[in-house]
Amino acid sequence: MMADEEPVDQKKYFEDSCKPKCVRAWLDYQHGCVKRVEADETGHKHCTGQYFDYWHCVDKCVAPKLFEKLK
Repeated sequence: MMADEEPVDQKKYFEDSCKPKCVRAWLDYQHGCVKRVEADETGHKHCTGQYFDYWHCVDKCVAPKLFEKLK
């Protein structure tokens, strides 16, 4: 890499490559929880748990690839 080149964020690339592996968690969040919350008239239901489940899946896939690049 040349001194004046901008560094490339590898994490974003790895996240994009890992997202298809986490499609089940995404669908649980998107179709299950979001629709349930939209139907909630009390305003108490939320999808935080399912959202974090999805990102946990992505991060678990990304971590080994990212740390390999950092060595």
